[in-house]
Amino acid sequence: MLYVVTGPPAAGKSSWIEARAKARDIVIDLDRITRALTGPGAPQWNHDPIASRIALRARYAAIDEAVKHLDDTDVYLIHTMPSDTWLARYQRLGAEIITVDPGEQVVRDRVRAMRSSAMERVVTRWYRHYRGGQPRPATAQSSRDW
Repeated sequence: MLYVVTGPPAAGKSSWIEARAKARDIVIDLDRITRALTGPGAPQWNHDPIASRIALRARYAAIDEAVKHLDDTDVYLIHTMPSDTWLARYQRLGAEIITVDPGEQVVRDRVRAMRSSAMERVVTRWYRHYRGGQPRPATAQSSRDW
């Protein structure tokens, strides 16, 4: 099964996966890929543009290969803001789309505490696009005790 996990930055997407995925499952997470490709001491979330570009290419390759094995293993894929094209592809693959959203204020507080100020723009864009300016219920799942 393919699980596509969406949500704003710092929503708890990785924590949602960690609570469900088994050791044999495949997890495709751009942050994890970037960390794997960078040297010791590289920031956990705010990556160099070159490292990010290389990691994105690796992510595409990982997706292409992983979907060939959906009959044998579960694949968890973090895709914060999938385009309509990506969503259509995921739907053709029979993916379950999961949105992790603990609420805008919680997300903004987490971003301020843990991430660069540049992530504020991504949060704003995510809520404008996915909520369309309307209130959205928060997921019941609490990812961290902050």
